[in-house]
Amino acid sequence: MKIKSLDDIITLPLRNRITFWFKLIIFLISAVNIAACVIDYGFVLTEKEQNVIFNIYNTAWWCYCLTFFIRLIFQWKKINRKTIFLTSITGILFLLTALPRLYPITDVSHNLYQLWMLLENKHLLIATLLFFAILEVSSGIINFINKKTNPAMLMTVCFAIIILFGALLLLLPRSTQENIVLPVADAIFISTSAVCVTGLSTVDIAQTFTYEGQIIIALLIQIGGLGIMTITSFFAIFFMGGTGLYNQFALRDMIGSETFSSLISTLLYILGFTFAIEAAGAFFIWLSIHSTMNMSLHQEIFFSIFHSISAFCNAGFSTLSGNLGNPMIMNGHNAFYIIISVLIVLGGLGFPILMNFKKIFSYKIGKVFDRIFKRKEHRPFYSHVTNINTKIVLSMTSILIFSSTMIIAINEWNGAFAGMSFIDKIVQSLFNAIVPRTAGFNSVDLTQFSFITIIFYSLLMWIGGGSQSTAGGIKVNTFAVAMANFISVIKGQNNVRLFNREIESNSIRRASSIIFGSILIILIFFVGLVMMEPEISLKGLLFETISAFSTVGASLNVTPLLSDGSKIWLTFLMFIGRVGLITFIMSFIKHTETPKYRLPKDNVIIN
Repeated sequence: MKIKSLDDIITLPLRNRITFWFKLIIFLISAVNIAACVIDYGFVLTEKEQNVIFNIYNTAWWCYCLTFFIRLIFQWKKINRKTIFLTSITGILFLLTALPRLYPITDVSHNLYQLWMLLENKHLLIATLLFFAILEVSSGIINFINKKTNPAMLMTVCFAIIILFGALLLLLPRSTQENIVLPVADAIFISTSAVCVTGLSTVDIAQTFTYEGQIIIALLIQIGGLGIMTITSFFAIFFMGGTGLYNQFALRDMIGSETFSSLISTLLYILGFTFAIEAAGAFFIWLSIHSTMNMSLHQEIFFSIFHSISAFCNAGFSTLSGNLGNPMIMNGHNAFYIIISVLIVLGGLGFPILMNFKKIFSYKIGKVFDRIFKRKEHRPFYSHVTNINTKIVLSMTSILIFSSTMIIAINEWNGAFAGMSFIDKIVQSLFNAIVPRTAGFNSVDLTQFSFITIIFYSLLMWIGGGSQSTAGGIKVNTFAVAMANFISVIKGQNNVRLFNREIESNSIRRASSIIFGSILIILIFFVGLVMMEPEISLKGLLFETISAFSTVGASLNVTPLLSDGSKIWLTFLMFIGRVGLITFIMSFIKHTETPKYRLPKDNVIIN
């Protein structure tokens, strides 16, 4: 008699049902675990309450450990060279936290006692549990995408969830200074501003939040700068073994990958570029401020990391009262302003441009090595290794930085910059020409700027940085295509050209719709602010509206004066500006299929 295998006994529908309930239970355990971490971190607990939390940790650890080994046994064939390293990290974490549980050492004289005390540390346990919880949440989101959910709706919902969760963390007692109770409207506003990398704040960050609160803001900035889908897809692909085809289509469009084969490498490069640039920025910031601001080494390191993240992600938050106009940093720290400016520019270029830089560098270095070592291996030939998006972003960024530096220097040399040395005026002109696109730092009170400078400042905020970057605005790519279209109409040309390339009609249509939509949404929200805040100047409200939509964070000292209704109104605008107007609208509109027929063409009189 033939013995039936496990696959014969458990039918496919039953197997799918078991898998579904298994994943649901683990997802719920992850949710409870995260909630326990939030409560444990945010509140001062009694001994009884701490015991309850520890029991939750302990239960979650056993569940995660069992889940890991079940997957290891039944899905070992799915582990490949792309996932083996990071899967091993998960296993090592469980092994390290398991040793003190399986083989406890209480003898102080034992050689391994100190190591066991380290492995029994509560922080290591929490880090391991949160690590696995994030993997499970990421896997759930990716599976949700594979159900052919509207990617635009998914990204919108993910941003909203992160914002609400961030607001909850900021409301915790340990996030704010003693005797300070943060209003709910302010918590939502600041969380939105951080996730949308805007930088507007209704309170003084330094005076309101503790180190824990500032760390939360930094994490929200990092999540918002990288993008929700980039982070969740990274965890799901590398730790959970991959994604479906539909997810790959959605993810490819979100992160700007050229092909499916380069999807994973693009994710890795995005994360690699981000952390490498931020680490280098933090190091150079630390060098520029070391022993000059009456800070301890710990404070200097935190200051450097926070501002590096805030600058590269174009957020504009600062841990100094008065932002970067604080007297502690204004005097004798020109190197600091230059480093911040470089980080802002790099973050505003966009990940596709950084990827193209890597491709150019690899190609050029490869050709040099071929000549040196006389290698004859076939190397692919690129007639245009620098793609058109790189050319557009670099040229437009250079033009905008140079022209705006000149204009601000001319207008503010004896105005807002009066009393500064020559080199200080040059550095401040450059810095204030870069931050509107779209970092939001401020080194001088913007109310001291002339009206012409404010107008130009607003234009820079509206234009923003590069597409698929950490910057906001309509993006320089959109502005360049619209300008090229304008020039082609003037010249009577039938097509739009840029850098010896003909621009596709779809790009022109999207550029026109984004520009029209941005002007319309700014007008609607400006009128709403005027109705809610009749006592505030129209110039200040318009500037605030453009700043919120472009996720800049600059203000003419209007933000602290806003009512709760206006804060929520601007919160919604910041959300639209970060998610993208087109993406936001598409998330609520069902796509209609393109008809297989064409209607008769006709001309509309436009003059």
